[in-house]
Amino acid sequence: MLYTTQISSPIGGILLAAKNDALIGLWMSGQKYYLGTLKEPMEEKNDYPALLKTKDWLDRYFHGEKPEITELNLDPAGSAFRKTVWEFLCQIPYGEVTTYGDIARKIELKCGKKMSAQAVGGAVGHNAISIIVPCHRVVGADGSLTGYAGGIEKKIQLLKHEGVDVDQLYIPKKSTAP
Repeated sequence: MLYTTQISSPIGGILLAAKNDALIGLWMSGQKYYLGTLKEPMEEKNDYPALLKTKDWLDRYFHGEKPEITELNLDPAGSAFRKTVWEFLCQIPYGEVTTYGDIARKIELKCGKKMSAQAVGGAVGHNAISIIVPCHRVVGADGSLTGYAGGIEKKIQLLKHEGVDVDQLYIPKKSTAP
């Protein structure tokens, strides 16, 4: 059984999901891949311990504190590759950004096999625990704000909240080519 709760935040509504005392998902309202591939029965349980702990973590985060990711028991569903990418996301310091290519190079060093920034981007985009697993801290090599399943405006809000100078970043124009 999956347990869920809805919370409000400065960036809108958030759905939390937990199972076996671990957080398995955090999705913002309107987020791409909402609920991911979860197919199990769900029950709203606002007092489930893992959900209460996550709510407290988020409250502190949105009030300007820098809670540690390791305070929470996280168990997102995903392939071994995706989980490796998400582990690297958790190493990006608060208030800093990195690129998809930088993460690809780090994975290459760790695993010893060639990695593309595009493959990393796919895994980043399917991160099931947004905000806490900080996929909003990843940008294109050219400073473009791309690839955030929660939407670019929420990515900007989160980066500004963390003190990132977003003036050095930009939103790419959509291609009008056929």
